[in-house]
Amino acid sequence: MDIMEKIYERAASDPQRVAFPEATEEKILLAARECVDKGLIIPVLVGDPAAIKAAAAEYKVDLTGMELFDATDETALDELVTAYYQINSMLSEKTLKRRAQRDSIYTALYLLVLDKVDAMFAGLSHTTGDIIAAGSLIVGLKDGIVTPSSIGIFKIPGYQGSEGELLAFGDSAVCVNPSPEELASIAISACDTVVELLGWEPRCALLSYSTDGSAESEMVDKVRTALKIAREKRPDLLIDGEFQLDAAINPQVAAKKVRRESAVAGKANIIIWPDLNVGNIGVKLVQNFAGADAYGPLLQGYRKIVCDCSRGAPVSELVGNIAMAAVRAQNLKRAGN
Repeated sequence: MDIMEKIYERAASDPQRVAFPEATEEKILLAARECVDKGLIIPVLVGDPAAIKAAAAEYKVDLTGMELFDATDETALDELVTAYYQINSMLSEKTLKRRAQRDSIYTALYLLVLDKVDAMFAGLSHTTGDIIAAGSLIVGLKDGIVTPSSIGIFKIPGYQGSEGELLAFGDSAVCVNPSPEELASIAISACDTVVELLGWEPRCALLSYSTDGSAESEMVDKVRTALKIAREKRPDLLIDGEFQLDAAINPQVAAKKVRRESAVAGKANIIIWPDLNVGNIGVKLVQNFAGADAYGPLLQGYRKIVCDCSRGAPVSELVGNIAMAAVRAQNLKRAGN
């Protein structure tokens, strides 16, 4: 079964409530409709109901099976803000309400924190920076995580790694030049995400141009320090490095280059780029030369499931990303978070 078929099957087994604060966008409405038709989620459209219904009529989208949360209802908004303020009083109720009145993404995130929805999905009229800023402020990061980041999943034709044709990678979208602490957070978040999304036992390799001391520089030192921090924070996870790419994923190369016991070397199912230069170039190399599909990027590191999407993404891709968000939300709830 294809990876996305499995994701759809798992999403449909326990449909989650997903908030859409960009509910007048054509592609959001079309994606939500397809998700309902496939039984993947319960969409919660957040905004002005009249505007949402008008947009749905314009784009010929049937709203049956979807819920609307009226972000213009003063009483409902006051109740929501008060409930959120009781959990997080960092901002005043007046400020919280003003933000929600200005932008429905805040209303959607209040719903998320209060467990009235299980995930929040946006990105067509909000930039990645908008979503990261709002998510960090309202939802917050998981304990021990110092930065939001992203993860993607390669499906590489002909590749036979420890998970067949699949290989997780991060961060290729958020952290430009992560510090050792941030790099450690990216690795930890990536491990948690693959458990949530795919149920793998994570084996995470921190990549470098050096393998196990074969070179010395500040760039290598950053990766080594990140490894130390990650292991101190999460000794339960299999995170190792510093490895060159081939030593991370190829058992024969690992046997020659890594002259010590490692549960990750040659068997990595997650690779962590040292910075965004490497991540961006690496993804495009694999896509263009290996003909790989790259699913994502998915935002990670938050206490709840906060999702960003590409403005240029087709509806089919949005549906896939929404389904992945739903599966992650299922597992987050099972874990008691």
